[in-house]
Amino acid sequence: MSNDQRARHAADGHDLIRVHGARVNNLRDVSVELPKRRLTAFTGVSGSGKSSLVFGTIAAESQRMINETYSAFVQGFMPTLARPEVDVLDGLTTAIIVDQQRMGSDPRSTVGTATDTGAMLRILFSRLGTPHLGSQQAFSFNVASLSGAGAVTTERGGRTVKERREFSVTGGMCPRCEGRGSISDIDLTELYDDSKSLSEGAFTIPGWKSDNFWTVRVYAESGFLDPHKPIRDFTEREMRDFLHREPTKVKVEGVNLTYEGLLPKIRKSFLAKDVESMQPHIRAFVERAVTFATCPDCDGTRLTAAARSSKIGGVSIADACAMQISDLAGWIGGLDEPSVAPLLTSLRGTLESFVEIGLGYLSLDRPAGTLSGGEAQRVKMVRHLGSSLTDVTYVFDEPTTGLHPHDVRRMNDLLLRLRDKGNTVLVVEHEPETIAIADHVVDLGPGAGTDGGEVCFEGDVAGLRAAGTTTGRHLDDRAALKTSVREPSGTIEVRGARAHNLRDVDVDIPLGVLVAVTGVAGSGKSSLVHGSLPKDAGVVSVDQSPIRGSRRSNPATYTGLLDPIRKAFAKANGVKPALFSANSEGACPGCGGAGVVYTDLAMMAGVATTCEECEGERFQPAVLEHRLGGRDISQVLAMSVARAEEFFGDGEAKTPAAHRVLRRLADVGLGYLTLGQPLTTLSGGERQRLKLATRLAEQGGVYVLDEPTAGLHLADVAQLLGLLDRLVDSGKSVIVVEHHQAVMAHADWIIDLGPGAAHDGGRVVFEGTPADLVAARSTRTAQHLADYVGA
Repeated sequence: MSNDQRARHAADGHDLIRVHGARVNNLRDVSVELPKRRLTAFTGVSGSGKSSLVFGTIAAESQRMINETYSAFVQGFMPTLARPEVDVLDGLTTAIIVDQQRMGSDPRSTVGTATDTGAMLRILFSRLGTPHLGSQQAFSFNVASLSGAGAVTTERGGRTVKERREFSVTGGMCPRCEGRGSISDIDLTELYDDSKSLSEGAFTIPGWKSDNFWTVRVYAESGFLDPHKPIRDFTEREMRDFLHREPTKVKVEGVNLTYEGLLPKIRKSFLAKDVESMQPHIRAFVERAVTFATCPDCDGTRLTAAARSSKIGGVSIADACAMQISDLAGWIGGLDEPSVAPLLTSLRGTLESFVEIGLGYLSLDRPAGTLSGGEAQRVKMVRHLGSSLTDVTYVFDEPTTGLHPHDVRRMNDLLLRLRDKGNTVLVVEHEPETIAIADHVVDLGPGAGTDGGEVCFEGDVAGLRAAGTTTGRHLDDRAALKTSVREPSGTIEVRGARAHNLRDVDVDIPLGVLVAVTGVAGSGKSSLVHGSLPKDAGVVSVDQSPIRGSRRSNPATYTGLLDPIRKAFAKANGVKPALFSANSEGACPGCGGAGVVYTDLAMMAGVATTCEECEGERFQPAVLEHRLGGRDISQVLAMSVARAEEFFGDGEAKTPAAHRVLRRLADVGLGYLTLGQPLTTLSGGERQRLKLATRLAEQGGVYVLDEPTAGLHLADVAQLLGLLDRLVDSGKSVIVVEHHQAVMAHADWIIDLGPGAAHDGGRVVFEGTPADLVAARSTRTAQHLADYVGA
């Protein structure tokens, strides 16, 4: 063989992804070269630029270039992506993003509908179920039963033929709850005070003021009701018109408006929206006024009686969907029917992937909106495990979030399997065990926000340990067990807890100390602390639900910090507070207070350009002439939390209300954030801590935190522990649902649930101090904690 033949083929030279001059968000001309078909971990403190490099640059450009291969017509139906701000991006392959975005919160979306398992199960029952109902639509709770008849006119051979036609569609949707599994009931006493008349302000609905033209006055001046009569004295007809009347056109002061009964109007304006996206006072109203109960007709299964009556071996599709997936996989494995053998093989493989990835405790009827970020990410991961695609770039966002140390090793094996199939795996991660399996590491920093955005280290894991970067120094950190623990000041008694998979749990949760609730994913931790604590315990709960916010929302608006700042500016300058809001009177007319002008170019990528009128400062020039402590409002919003804490803590700008909020933001490690930074640019860890800082302002004796270390760098965990200690030392009780061994070791008391997940869990397997847990080594948590502290 000649030397030329032995030489590498030209195609083999493309084995790197090259990024040069990346400037997305806080990145500062970042240049890296990433090996293909290897596992690369991106590390660094929260806000250092990891997501900006991996998701905002590499994955975003890959997706944009794939979208451009479609016709202009197809692109018109796809999301438009702008090119990332980067000089050179070379060697990209197709990127598949497996992030922690929650699945849709539509009440009809379940684990079964979000994966292919629900569809395959419906086909199976349509073939084998007895009695036979028809197509797979008969088992779908998203398809309603329909029927109709009428005359159809057709032209045949030059003559007109009229025929009577009938049609029917057999669907599986329960007609009572429309496939939701629950029905809503509205508490009328929360909508109005029936002792008052409409003219006296009877409505107690947020925003429904007596002079509101579109709401209250439509009812008062419709002609259907007497506005001066107390509601309790309405006649039967007036009450029917008031609560249930169909939409009807009416004239109010010469303007055509639509009158509609109060109940359908409330359902359309409040119940049709996602509760989590509502403003806090609106959400509180909806939670008070609306009660949800299991549908009595379908018993929560969402299906018609006919769909529930068709069975395979005595099991209906509702029974199958309610099974734990590990049990369902066993049931499917026991079916032997040659006519559907390929379907059974595919369904069994998908269900076994769920078990393999650590989600065997879920059921297919679990609402998708109730999954945690980590669970949602792993559900998305299921479809890729059996994929025959190779040379694909898989991008993961902290895949170990929400995983017990026992499950982290299993996740690591899955990541390595994807790599070994010839794929490039990019992982944004804080977990030392996952960083340790990487072939290549890119460490960003040195700090967060404006102090980050640089590559501090690039190389292998051994090089990272010796590099002296923040991540390198903390990679082998181990927290020691406490030598002494606090004494409890009382207890919260939980008796007979049966929420979800809990099995009549009786436990005393100590007060006045730091309590860690531990156990594998699905063992019942959240069910215990969120679903079983007494209502009168004064609990302030910080769960994992994501904070919502548009590009106009920022830390100042979300935390309520902007209100005292606006009032301080208004008082110092003798003007209205509304002038100092970029969403109100003070907004720049050119950009509407956004600071940038968004140009929609139809099927081409939209463009955001800095507003020429305000030069990105968001306010009218006249507003910027008003100052507080020598600074205008745009300069204040450009300050970091740490700088603003000094500014509002002393001198002419001293504002105690603002200073208290800023102190809480600094306490949770967000001192580097700028007050006006859009929420859409924050990382998952930053959003979690922003939410924590906001909830700390609420008055309560017991704080329940659900995995507060999610998205936290190793160096930030120590700061979080300091915050928890300060809360407890101030007389509060703190209950933490946590997998991080450093938090377990630092706790005063541990309640360990298990021993497994779902029906293998739901029991308290240990109560006591961390030292006692390590000494006993009786549970999975105990074994991993003992290994962690080196006992």
